[in-house]
Amino acid sequence: MKKIYGLAILLLAITSCVGPKYVEPKIDIEETYEQYMRDTLVSNNDTIINLRWWDFIKEPGLDTLIKHALVYNKDVLKAASRIEQSRAISGMVSADQYPGFNLQAGASKGASGDFGNHSLSAGIGMSWELVFWGRYRAATEGAKAELLASEYGLRSIQISLISSVTNNYVMFLDLKNRLEISEKTLGSRDSALLIIQAKYDGGIIPEIDLNQAQINQAIAAGSVPKYRRQLAITETALAVLIGEHPKSIITDEEQIDSLNFGTDIPYGIPSLLLLRRPDILASREIYHANFKQINVAVAQRFPSISITGMFGGSSMALSSFTGSGMAWSAGANLLGPLFDFGKNKRRVEAARAQAEEALFNYEYTVNQSFKEVEDALISIQTLKLELKAKQSEVAAAMNAERLSKMRYDKGVTSYLEFLDNQRTSFNAQLGLSILKRQIIESYSGLYKALGGGWLSAEEEENAKEADNSDNK
Repeated sequence: MKKIYGLAILLLAITSCVGPKYVEPKIDIEETYEQYMRDTLVSNNDTIINLRWWDFIKEPGLDTLIKHALVYNKDVLKAASRIEQSRAISGMVSADQYPGFNLQAGASKGASGDFGNHSLSAGIGMSWELVFWGRYRAATEGAKAELLASEYGLRSIQISLISSVTNNYVMFLDLKNRLEISEKTLGSRDSALLIIQAKYDGGIIPEIDLNQAQINQAIAAGSVPKYRRQLAITETALAVLIGEHPKSIITDEEQIDSLNFGTDIPYGIPSLLLLRRPDILASREIYHANFKQINVAVAQRFPSISITGMFGGSSMALSSFTGSGMAWSAGANLLGPLFDFGKNKRRVEAARAQAEEALFNYEYTVNQSFKEVEDALISIQTLKLELKAKQSEVAAAMNAERLSKMRYDKGVTSYLEFLDNQRTSFNAQLGLSILKRQIIESYSGLYKALGGGWLSAEEEENAKEADNSDNK
């Protein structure tokens, strides 16, 4: 046994992890975002490093919904469960490298001819597979990487959840605003249709004027149930998103015009800052875990030593068990592949291919993150310019509608001119509501694209206290 243990120690000393060495993947990236930014962004790196979702849109109702969602959303709860699974698996894999002990006990009784026999035995058994070549170490590192990936996955879900709740909330307010515009327009067109019908019945106007009035009234009438339907669907989706059964969760007082979406975004966002995105970090750790499987597969091509032992006792009678001589046994086996028709070789090739796929996925995630930031930034800049133009259009269209009605009532212009201005005003008001929503969604998209920030004021405060403690 001394020779066996000496050989094991010698092999541990002279062998190391076989297979390729893991190197963290590097991506060539620009230092800052320059294009489209100079006119709309401000230079304030601290703001972007310490993003606070509650500063993006200062709305108490939305604040409450997001906080509720971060606790009760089912995807968040599932992600938290996956972290616990990964933590348990990591512990299981790590335990494989240590010897296992087990209690062994047995009793038997039998007879042969005129003779009877029975025996009792009890002891502690030990088994230990000494695997060199770093197989267990690689498997443990891979399991830890998977645990990190699951933790980053939870963070990614939480950031996406904040963005989704915001978008659904703003969509609801947009639809609510468009419903109010439609109801107001329908009331006006109902009244106008009654007047036009009376004029037609009196032979004052032609039938085409009546038909045009009926068309406009029907357009507004069709918009009302459409927006009511979309409102109900959006609200039930928002309820499920925050972890509740479908129900009404937004009060009648909240309006899209009351939302603040004028937050300044820092100019010259460092590209390296994007590497804090949890989905990027998760994909990197998944690549790390897959890479370590190459080492595991390579190590499986080499032999291992299995050591077993037992210490205990046996007796023909329970009364004499403790007085009987104790028994022990020990043994070792060398096990290694000899010829497997290329199975182990193919296992290594499969592991390499899986790691390569994970690397490509990491690179794709990085590229996609840059696209999302670029899209959000240019959207914010151009939508703000579009908003100014749309606000001027709405003001002019509503005034034109008012003036054309006055001209028609005085007989100066045709009814078709009034209807055309009425349609233009209605569509412009609906478009303005949509545009306001799109701007807020762009800020929400930028928050998500930058990898989010603090999930709560408490988290930020705890991080600052930890930094202060480290600096002391």
